[in-house]
Amino acid sequence: MKFSIITVSYNAVASIEACVLSVLNQDYSNVEYIVVDGASNDGTLDVLEKYKHRFANYLSEKDEGLYHALNKGIALATGDVIGILHADDFYTSSSVLSKYAKVFENEKCDAVYSDLYYVDTIDTTKIVRKWKSGHYTPGAFLNGWMPPHPTFFVKREVYQRLGNFNRAFKTAADYELMLRFIHKHHIKLTYLPEYTIKMRTGGQSNSSWKNRINANREDRKAWEVNGLKPRWYTLFFKPLRKILQFF
Repeated sequence: MKFSIITVSYNAVASIEACVLSVLNQDYSNVEYIVVDGASNDGTLDVLEKYKHRFANYLSEKDEGLYHALNKGIALATGDVIGILHADDFYTSSSVLSKYAKVFENEKCDAVYSDLYYVDTIDTTKIVRKWKSGHYTPGAFLNGWMPPHPTFFVKREVYQRLGNFNRAFKTAADYELMLRFIHKHHIKLTYLPEYTIKMRTGGQSNSSWKNRINANREDRKAWEVNGLKPRWYTLFFKPLRKILQFF
């Protein structure tokens, strides 16, 4: 089984090396690493230049945002399974991809997700909160559930069949994609009950009340564009679930 891992970066000099090394140091050998940079100007490119000989594909050019860049990466991917690791994230160990491969092989599934640590931006050994996904049950999206997107590994065939990221969304295209794949089209999903990724705190959709309100609007739009109807409480439960991650 071949993995295509995609990293998108833009002015991420403080975190990009940890991200890249966490991929390059995996003990699973059949990995195609694709790095798509948005023409960084802060020193990120100097870091990437050190490792580009180990990338299967490497682009640095202006783009139209995160989801445009991710779709570029998906278009370049040739692996059986696609995983996305953002520039601020890194794997918790060198055996993460081996564990995912074992689940895919044993379960014959379309996608696998796991758990995620939010960590301090500076001291990444300090865990701020824990996103423990739990097992998926049909209809869980109606109760505000979703898996952490960086842990969501999907067979490339699913992207080919069901589509890539919808660029009409500014911050919620990952939610829309998972809603479409899992809730609408019922892909076969398996849970790996381990913390596999560390994410630095500071996501755009949660950085202010205004952004949170805008994110809620985009979440609602995700249901609408798929011809789906949430329950009256669905989009309120989704952010409330995050409170439990602090305990």
